[in-house]
Amino acid sequence: MSYEKVKQADKTIIGTKQAVKAARNGSLSEIIVAMDAEMHVIAPVLEAAKQHGIPVSYVPSKQMLGKVAGLRVNASVVAITDSRFL
Repeated sequence: MSYEKVKQADKTIIGTKQAVKAARNGSLSEIIVAMDAEMHVIAPVLEAAKQHGIPVSYVPSKQMLGKVAGLRVNASVVAITDSRFL
């Protein structure tokens, strides 16, 4: 289901640093995290989500997450800023 949310979202942010920054600004509706990502990569995003009350969903593969986000590379984190998903 979360892969579908990423496909359907008009506005996304890709990457740990950008997702943390957007979480601090309060502009995220949800964060999608790949379960096969390394913990040191996703830990800052998970902490920011917890601090700001942003829901986190998990998907099995960073390769597939990158693909559905329109990338040719893996994506450990995709944040949704689309207000339709609030």
